[in-house]
Amino acid sequence: MHDTNAGMTRLLEVMARLRDPQTGCPWDLQQDFSTIAPYTIEEAYEVADAIDRGDLPGLCDELGDLLLQVVFHARMAQEQGAFAFDDVVAAIVGKMVRRHPHVFAQAQLDGAGAVARNWDAIKRAERAEAGDPDRSALAGIARGLPEWQRAIKLQNRAARTGFDWPGPAPVLDKLQEELDEVRVEFDAVAAAPDDAAARDRLEAELGDLLFVAANLARHAKVDVGSALRRANHKFERRFRAMEALAEADDVTFADLPLAVQEAYWARVKRGEDWPGPDAAG
Repeated sequence: MHDTNAGMTRLLEVMARLRDPQTGCPWDLQQDFSTIAPYTIEEAYEVADAIDRGDLPGLCDELGDLLLQVVFHARMAQEQGAFAFDDVVAAIVGKMVRRHPHVFAQAQLDGAGAVARNWDAIKRAERAEAGDPDRSALAGIARGLPEWQRAIKLQNRAARTGFDWPGPAPVLDKLQEELDEVRVEFDAVAAAPDDAAARDRLEAELGDLLFVAANLARHAKVDVGSALRRANHKFERRFRAMEALAEADDVTFADLPLAVQEAYWARVKRGEDWPGPDAAG
């Protein structure tokens, strides 16, 4: 049995030592909130990657790295007299108890949907109590999120007010409409490559297309990040396989004309589609 309190105490001691002005690590001492923030985001993605790969030992390691980020930020805040790690813990404990009255109090909520709506209502009340004047249903959605994730959050919040497509069919129609508009703007840019206004319109239409694609995934109850990770993994796997085939043929993939590269791509896809001798029985 591990002693959680002793483990956290030791981690806090390690961070304090790293940030000691006299005997600490020069690199750690140079850091501030803004320089550490990218590492915090990176570690969160590495946690997600370990989960995606089903790598539980790796997940344990990555969760430790993410916890270190929390401790690092808390230590820097403590040095400024703003707050300490204990304040971080107290804040999240209070928040979770407050936002789960159906668990820690006597509230009766029927199902996950009711819990989500009550969570949002409590968050709105918290913002109002803190003096936030924004009363929009979209209030509080962080601007630092990856834009695909922010798109889903915006859409979900709007849907809770009733502003939503009735199902995936009209979203598919809208996706086609947006694709047609992108084609128009591509033609405009091709006709006038130096036209900044045309390029701006193309960017706007591509943004609309991606936003609707995210909305389609939401209606399909498909996680956009997971779907894109699968597509990325598939592309990487196939591309590396093409390079390996080219190397086996004693040629450099990058030196080949596109038509030959595409032939390698087709070979890789055929190899993936073939079930193999075991499947044939």
